Amino acid sequence: MTTSASTAATHEGEEHAGNLAGRLNWLRAGVLGANDGIVSVAAIVVGVAGASTSTGAIATAGAAGLVGGAISMALGEYVSVSSQRDSQNALIEKERRELRDDPDAELAELTQLYRDQGLSEETAAAVAEELTKRDALKAHLAAELGIDEDEVVSPWHAAAASAAAFTIGAILPLLAMLLPPASIRIPVTFVAVLLALALTGAVGARIGGGSKARATLRVVVGGAAALAATFVIGMLLHTGGVA
Repeated sequence: MTTSASTAATHEGEEHAGNLAGRLNWLRAGVLGANDGIVSVAAIVVGVAGASTSTGAIATAGAAGLVGGAISMALGEYVSVSSQRDSQNALIEKERRELRDDPDAELAELTQLYRDQGLSEETAAAVAEELTKRDALKAHLAAELGIDEDEVVSPWHAAAASAAAFTIGAILPLLAMLLPPASIRIPVTFVAVLLALALTGAVGARIGGGSKARATLRVVVGGAAALAATFVIGMLLHTGGVA
């Protein structure tokens, strides 16, 4: 039985550098955005519910937290990824300029990089020359910097993903607080939030290849602490006559 070169070159289900880098970038923005949306809005509505039984006040605070948080997450992600993109573009331009000004020195540098990885002088030179003929810039970016010109991160994509993930996460505690009867809205919200956090922790660990148990425990314990703290503060304010 014969197999094609492309099939033989890879293993089914195995991650490679380009796909993995992009996937982890989206995972980071998505999981962090969802977790922040769940915890922050849940903490707001639980805190307000601890101080007041007014559905209007709870809904207003929750909606404000959702909108403000989504915008904040998007702006933060945009600024962060924009800085990363600017750095990548600057490195790419620097490498392009060096290849234009002194191609022989760059070829020698690429050869040395492959020698440092354990290749013989002859093999390293042959690999460097062949890759340089095919795409010199791509070869140098991969060997020297570990980046791909075609995979420079997009700040707009990261910002949109972060805002969307935050919004999706924030809607859950808001609905969990507003839909049930007032007598059970707080315990229902606690349960819904902790279950949602457990799910996002497990999904994040599965995609990233980490421990599901540790990831789930981290987000659930952190979320429970945040909810408990804000509820106690709300109760204290209510008791003190602030509400």
